[in-house]
Amino acid sequence: MQLATVDLLIFIAYVATLITIGYLVSREKSGHQKNTQDYFLAGKGLPWWAVGASLIAANISAEQIIGMSGSGYAIGLAIASYEWMAAITLILVGKYFLPVFVRKKIYTMPQFLEQRYDHRVKLVMAIFWLGVYTFVNLTSVLWLGALAINAIAGVELLFGLLFLGLFSTAYSLYGGLKAVALTDIIQVVLLVFGGLMLSYLALDLIGDGSGPLAGFTTLVQQAPDKFDMILSKDNPHYASLPGLSVLVGGLWVMNFSYWGFNQYIVQRALAAKDIKEGQKGIAFAAYLKLLMPIIVVLPGIAAAVLLPDLERPDQAYPALMNLMPAGFKGLVFAALVAAIVSSLASMTNSISTIFTMDIYSRYRPQQGERHYVRVGRVASVVSLVLAMICAQPLLGQFEQAFQYIQEFTGFFTPGIVVLFVLGVFWPRATANGALTAAIASAVLSLACYFWWPELPFMDRIGVVFLVCLLLAVSVSLLETRRDLVINSGGGDTVTLGEINFSTTQGFNLAALGITLVLIALYATWW
Repeated sequence: MQLATVDLLIFIAYVATLITIGYLVSREKSGHQKNTQDYFLAGKGLPWWAVGASLIAANISAEQIIGMSGSGYAIGLAIASYEWMAAITLILVGKYFLPVFVRKKIYTMPQFLEQRYDHRVKLVMAIFWLGVYTFVNLTSVLWLGALAINAIAGVELLFGLLFLGLFSTAYSLYGGLKAVALTDIIQVVLLVFGGLMLSYLALDLIGDGSGPLAGFTTLVQQAPDKFDMILSKDNPHYASLPGLSVLVGGLWVMNFSYWGFNQYIVQRALAAKDIKEGQKGIAFAAYLKLLMPIIVVLPGIAAAVLLPDLERPDQAYPALMNLMPAGFKGLVFAALVAAIVSSLASMTNSISTIFTMDIYSRYRPQQGERHYVRVGRVASVVSLVLAMICAQPLLGQFEQAFQYIQEFTGFFTPGIVVLFVLGVFWPRATANGALTAAIASAVLSLACYFWWPELPFMDRIGVVFLVCLLLAVSVSLLETRRDLVINSGGGDTVTLGEINFSTTQGFNLAALGITLVLIALYATWW
């Protein structure tokens, strides 16, 4: 279905506004040239509201909206655990990991691994993250975004891919993280408003015009199986969300890997004015995560009632948008594209940061700041082009892209979490122990995938994490290690006892509020 004229006008206004604001916030003061801190860390000047909004904008994209709506269509509310459990994970990251990263004055996650272990661990993980961000994250965002544009506006997939790539580049390439983070304020407002509007209209349709509350009641009555938060073993989707493992198992490992040690997420908090601003931003993002299932899961459940005969679950969100009246469709379409391009911009900026600061600068040291900024821009463009080329071959055959992404990245997340948890909390962890965990994570995950296929992938992640943890500890204990401190790149030394893990009263109240809300949600939909 084509967009109406009013929808196109709304969308064009959004594109023009975003590019204009991106250009304005990217300008530097007269006589000042962008350096690497300006480009990759927004000059270390982001306020808490920009940090929180940018965290959500980087996270919520096509694979979240299209993919999780598709999983909501197929599975139901249980998929919302990814969002709700992420809220409490963010609080823990803000309290226990962010202070360490800020104290060590790092640009990237591999840089922390080099300071804590050695250059081998950094290089292995830098190459891994570049591959995953380019060939999994970027490709999935581009492909699902192009599919959505095709389904809603009738634009061919190739042109949709080109548009998304060019749009994200147009407002973010020059300004770097500052342009991305500050324009993310607009993106998140549009995303939240547009998503809530879609859910409102969908529920109103189900309720035959009686309002969203009546529609929600009808939805629960007509699709009660979609509102089980903890799936039983006889549920056909148990392998994706294996019962209580969602609350006490591998999902914690996946969440810590994504929210605590993921470059294009943590980079926003590293760019905060100070540690307190970063923690406030993380708490703000955690509250927004509580809201996300209404935006990304509920439309999929509603589509299961309104459009029960879709060929693929990932068609749920675009198909539901086509039921919306003119004007509203343009607004929701703009919100969807906002989510897509903000994530594209975030990922390409983080790819350029890792490539430039962790790999290129090692082999071309002592270059000027402007040189490294130019290299970062080139790396952004190259990663986008590669992702465009690989999008359809890699993702074209999958029905639920969100589950595919989670399962693929799950091969590596156990080892990543072991590296960082031991690196922060156990001074005796060695580089060889870290490398053992990283390699074992991929090997053991692949072995379980092929020879223990009946094991749900979330349980597999939990099992592999425990084995990798045991291996890393064992190897570390076998080695003699003189220095039991964490060496800082600044030349000083930092022990865990010297790091201040205390938080403000506001942060503690936010943590308590999120915990109580989660208890109420799971008690209601158990």
